[in-house]
Amino acid sequence: GIPGIHFDGLDISSIFALSPPFRNSRDVVTMRQFIVCGRKVPTTVEENPQIFRMRVFANDEVVAKSRFWYFMNKMQKVKKTRGEILEVSEVADRKPTFVKNYGMWIRYQSRSGVHNMYKEFRDTTVTGAVSKMYCAMAGQHRARYECIQIIKVAELAAADCKRPSTTLFHSDKVAFPHPARYLVRTTSKQHRTTFAAKRPAVF
Repeated sequence: GIPGIHFDGLDISSIFALSPPFRNSRDVVTMRQFIVCGRKVPTTVEENPQIFRMRVFANDEVVAKSRFWYFMNKMQKVKKTRGEILEVSEVADRKPTFVKNYGMWIRYQSRSGVHNMYKEFRDTTVTGAVSKMYCAMAGQHRARYECIQIIKVAELAAADCKRPSTTLFHSDKVAFPHPARYLVRTTSKQHRTTFAAKRPAVF
């Protein structure tokens, strides 16, 4: 089995899977959240097999099913040929217009071994936070998408955040300076001039 990932029982699972977010380097990272339910094919010996539900991050429904069977084969020894998918549904965020803090417990396989890691990201949606995590792991650790497994994703309160890059934005006095103030051209043609009396200041 995979350390750190456990099935809690009937119809519940705490597995998060990360699938390839793009097919080539020119595509935009787009992650979607799916709930996949499946089980073994009923037989005369086992008429009512145990049902498992898995939360999967994938770019489409086909990849979500593939990741579901990948983890079912690893943990429950159930292959796709001996199983069936009961339901696949996409989950949307309830409040996609508010910035939230997300904590992620992940494990990934590098060229030297298997490592556990905890990361924090700020985003309006959980799929956006997962996309940021994938980009960060690829850039900082050269981790490929098939080597990353998300153990847990949780929305955190401001008091529970640990990383300085996240707590930096929790202050009420946080301010963002204007790097450049661009001149707005007048809408009236009679006030437009080819030459100005003084040099414009954009800082």
